[in-house]
Amino acid sequence: MNTLTLIWIGLPFLIGFSSYLLPRLAPYLAFAVALASAGYAGQVFALRSPLTLQLLDHFGVTLTIDSLSGFFILTNALVTAAVVLYCWQSGKTAFFYLQMIVLHGSVNATFICADFITLYVALEVISIASFLLIAYPRSDRSIWVGLRYLFVSNTAMLFYLVGAVLVYQASQSFAFAGLDRAPPEAIALIFVGLLVKGGIFVSGLWLPLTHSESETPVSAMLSGVVIKAGVFPLVRCALMFESIEPIVRVFGVGAALLGVSYAVFEKDTKRMLAFSTISQLGFVLAAPEVGGFYALTHGLVKAALFLTAGALPSRSFKELHHQPIHTPIWTALAIASFSISGFPLLSGFGAKVLTMKSLLPWQIIGMNLAALGTAISFAKFIFLPRQAAQPQPMKPGFWLAVGLLLGGLFAASIVYLEAYTIANLVKPFVTIALGWLAYFLIFQRTALKLPRMLEQFEHLVGVMSLMAVLLFWMVLA
Repeated sequence: MNTLTLIWIGLPFLIGFSSYLLPRLAPYLAFAVALASAGYAGQVFALRSPLTLQLLDHFGVTLTIDSLSGFFILTNALVTAAVVLYCWQSGKTAFFYLQMIVLHGSVNATFICADFITLYVALEVISIASFLLIAYPRSDRSIWVGLRYLFVSNTAMLFYLVGAVLVYQASQSFAFAGLDRAPPEAIALIFVGLLVKGGIFVSGLWLPLTHSESETPVSAMLSGVVIKAGVFPLVRCALMFESIEPIVRVFGVGAALLGVSYAVFEKDTKRMLAFSTISQLGFVLAAPEVGGFYALTHGLVKAALFLTAGALPSRSFKELHHQPIHTPIWTALAIASFSISGFPLLSGFGAKVLTMKSLLPWQIIGMNLAALGTAISFAKFIFLPRQAAQPQPMKPGFWLAVGLLLGGLFAASIVYLEAYTIANLVKPFVTIALGWLAYFLIFQRTALKLPRMLEQFEHLVGVMSLMAVLLFWMVLA
């Protein structure tokens, strides 16, 4: 398994640059890389115990592969495969597929890192590949959005790198285990970097503009898997250290409530999905022990929603109410919306039940409010008007991509069959019903727009500094 792991890590980068030399084969090679990751994830789930690889013992450069890694790797594989299918015969160049493959490989690397320096390298490669994909259209707008993302990301990584150096200074190792002996400022700085990369709480308010203004397949990749590169280390550290777990859970609840507070009022489809991503990442962090399964469910749902939203005639919910959408597209939107709302027979139901059962008492009220807000937000999609006529032909790979993602939601629902009890079934029905009622009575008629001040470029770096101070206080406490 050690040799297989090393080959699997290097394979995307070798194939990625080969695809640039063989442009006609680029889509096939990208799809093959995604399939290889799916196969590797299957091998990971078959392991009886975690696999650890020591690369540089003296520096604590370590790789750890376990079931938590398996869920995240499988998410990356399925979302990447769906995006490649969506882009099939769309005229994307070999350069686009090169960046897709490199992004896929570097995201995979973050899911098996157990040290801060390897994680730093992987996160920086992710930033560069993501920037090139965001700026791929080469329009003034896309280049500005990409540069904004790159600047915020690199600034966050400076905080992170200083924290990693402090960990090494305290423990003579870059391993995650060194956090146990690290000073409080090291934990605060590392967590600031990861919270920004993961789009968590106030530090993640770069995310709505970036995800909503990118091309449809890029938005699906960013929201489905890329932001999880920052979330995974937080989950891993929460499971390793009892002293850090409460901090991660606090930010999980904060992110869940902040994201959904914006999502319920948002009138733009892609911005609503982006704010929902912030909220759903909060669910992953609120219960770290089951975060892997929730991350898989969220990745499939959000990628499907972004790809389907890209097929709508408008991004404005107001305009969509006067432009009925094709019934099959509405069906895909409805299935994904039901899943993220926690409806039975879809993996979102089992993920939410597992998460709610793993919450601490002080988290319950906040996370139930976030679940209610999710139902309100996605009622906007479910109650859109529909029609039988198809106004325009779909991309050749659209239904293959969406079918793969939605099929994954049905297949993953069998992971936690124990969730199907009367008590567990009643709660999501009540939550969804209350959400729909609130949508019709209040939010459908509300034209309130929340301020975007904290999303502005000049405030994003300042928020990082404030978050570092808050984290330092929380670690000391």
